[in-house]
Amino acid sequence: MKKALFILLTAAVLAGCNKDDDAAVAKPSTDPTMVAPAQELLAQLKLAQVRSEPVAETLRVAGRIDFDEHRLARIGATITGRVTDIDAWLGQTVKKGDVLARLNSSELSSQQLAYLKARAQLELNRRNAERAKALFESDVIAAAELQRRESEYQISVAETRAAADQLQLLGVSAAAIDRLGKQGAVNSLTPVVATLNGVVVERKLAQGQVVQPADTLFVVADLSRLWAVAQVPEQQVSQVKEGQSVTIEVPALGNERLIGKLIYVGQTIDPDTRTVLVRTELENHEGRLKPAMLASMLIEAKPVERLVVPASAVVRESDEDHVFVAEGDGVFRLVKVKLGPEQGGQRVVRSGLKGDEKLVVDGAFHLNNERNRKEMEGT
Repeated sequence: MKKALFILLTAAVLAGCNKDDDAAVAKPSTDPTMVAPAQELLAQLKLAQVRSEPVAETLRVAGRIDFDEHRLARIGATITGRVTDIDAWLGQTVKKGDVLARLNSSELSSQQLAYLKARAQLELNRRNAERAKALFESDVIAAAELQRRESEYQISVAETRAAADQLQLLGVSAAAIDRLGKQGAVNSLTPVVATLNGVVVERKLAQGQVVQPADTLFVVADLSRLWAVAQVPEQQVSQVKEGQSVTIEVPALGNERLIGKLIYVGQTIDPDTRTVLVRTELENHEGRLKPAMLASMLIEAKPVERLVVPASAVVRESDEDHVFVAEGDGVFRLVKVKLGPEQGGQRVVRSGLKGDEKLVVDGAFHLNNERNRKEMEGT
């Protein structure tokens, strides 16, 4: 009997211990994101409402230095021929009208000969028409014969003009055509001449090479002004427009900042990169900029209403941005947020806040230290 009573008492004691253990397990743990500072620290905190204001974000896009296409000439031959002389080389400065190379062309010779024949026939038909007119006035020939001679003369005028036009299409100047008509000397050599002042940046011919009118033989560029071009992502296109201020950083110049304005924003989107081309002009009289240099383009976008928080309200925790939101009764909650880069002491809110919160804008660092201390102490 005593043994049974002892067993019952022991079971009751163990059951009571288990209840105490279960109560200890069920006890709720403290929220590590919440903190209620002491009155001394609370008095030092400064609170402010989250607000929105116009923000002009700066877009940074990768770009490059490029030729000004308005100051670039791709120069080729006007006729099929063989290269006999090359007078210009890479890097050489040339002026408009300078001879860059010479070609020997049998086609040019044939066309000059055709012009001389047309001119000779023109002179013959002119004399025949004048003689026919005199004979008609003397009543020697009929009117029909006079008309035939005059018609032949007019046809010769048209044929001579057409032959001269063909020579001009082959690159022969009007003065050279006139000289050909007077001297009658056929010249099979034709020059390739520069069409603007600049520097030879490409040369695509060799001695003895046969070239066609479609071939580009030289590229001449005026490097006193260049373009900076970049590709703006499709999602940010609405934030850029012509006339906006642009800062260009060129790594090759020690990230020196060059200031300009957008002169062009593309009207179409590249389907492969989902970007839009933008460009600006840069003066380059000193020649420090080189086409194909890498550059970063910083575009000051047009202002849009965005939620912002003071940079002083942000604390770093676990390598992420956080702010303290007032919960009332002297209690604050640590909230993770995604923010843009600092501009003028403000940071744009990208996510994490709705806009109706009240934040700790002064003293957030000390408040976070207090939160960490209490978390470590388990209070």
